Amino acid sequence: MSEKLNVNSAVFAPALLKLPWSTPLEEWSDDLLAALPRGISRHTVRLIATEGLVVAVKEIGERVAYHEYRTLKQLQDLNAPSVMPVAVITHRVSDTGDELTPCLVTQHLAFSLPYRDVFSRVLHPDTVSKLIRALAVLLVRLHLLNFYWGDVSLSNTLFRRDADEFSAYLVDAETGEFHEPLSRGRRLYDVEVARVNIIGELMDLQAGGAIDEEVDVIALGDAIERVYLELWDLMTGELVVEGDAFGAIAERVARINELGFDVGETEIEHSGDTYRVHIEPAVFSSGFYRKKLESLTGLDVQDRQAQRLLGEMEVYRAMKYGGKLPLEAVAHRWMVRTYEPVVALTPEPLREKLEPAQIFHEILDHRWFISQNEHRYVPLAEAAESYFDTVLPGRPNEARIYGPSAAVGARDEKNFDDFDKF
Repeated sequence: MSEKLNVNSAVFAPALLKLPWSTPLEEWSDDLLAALPRGISRHTVRLIATEGLVVAVKEIGERVAYHEYRTLKQLQDLNAPSVMPVAVITHRVSDTGDELTPCLVTQHLAFSLPYRDVFSRVLHPDTVSKLIRALAVLLVRLHLLNFYWGDVSLSNTLFRRDADEFSAYLVDAETGEFHEPLSRGRRLYDVEVARVNIIGELMDLQAGGAIDEEVDVIALGDAIERVYLELWDLMTGELVVEGDAFGAIAERVARINELGFDVGETEIEHSGDTYRVHIEPAVFSSGFYRKKLESLTGLDVQDRQAQRLLGEMEVYRAMKYGGKLPLEAVAHRWMVRTYEPVVALTPEPLREKLEPAQIFHEILDHRWFISQNEHRYVPLAEAAESYFDTVLPGRPNEARIYGPSAAVGARDEKNFDDFDKF
């Protein structure tokens, strides 16, 4: 047997070397397979759990494998939402001397779901719309990086919960290419491919009973074009205003930040009462709220999750300190007295359900619902216990088979005496 491994990460090399590359992927034993949802693919794909690591292995031609590996690596270097390439395995030979198809290995994206597994039963049209919007945001982000996808679909995307929305990640880059500059024709072709593929995927779900037959799936699929064009205009279009130009600029910047983008250079032309404004998104520095929260607390979460946590931190600052202390001075106290104790309350069997930041977000929502229904103030600790008893047990496990071992995930009693139960 002759094998040639190109491994991008030394962390994965020892585990990869022990895998049975001389056996066709479809014949790998079940004890190697990760108990995780897997999307549809035209190739043989397996999610493999080995030595605490989870990777996706795909059998694919050598030329395409190296192309996808290099493309995914470039996307990672640009901080684009995509899976991380790990290795290309070539020169595979079976025990009987037959040549086997090369493999591309990527790291599994923790807490991610194929679109078919976002809900285990009937998909609500609002949820479908959120998935399509997340895909449109991803497509805009990629196009701003001059990346042409070529095969845009829900099947080629993974989704992670992000507060009340979803974040989308590119998972298949076989047809992807960088073009400098990316033409309008290629951008719109990507959008049209997305529209056609999404409609087909939704029709398939509808035929299988996952979407109510009365739902207009063609209209849902058509929405990708409208949403994409609106987002593209927001990110690149010229803003023409009269009067309070700076108020309009602040509103435009806030909407750009909502999408997870920072703002780069801003050009303003003034003629009479008319202002023409062009705001350049900082495409190489995305995740506005995410970066702000990480700088304050060290937490690395999704952008809308970060926005929710920052908002809760502001409430804490106002209630505990009258808003007089800077957020930088309050952030650590909020972490050790509110966020970490609440997350640490998560029962051990339930920790693979959702990411800690998503659990905290849902506890805040749960507290609001209890308060409204019972017409009283509900402490956060009480809301957390209620959520763990009544809501979280019914959720599907969305973690990878080996959950993250963050310190805040351990249920212990430290810092509970200082737990701010507001």
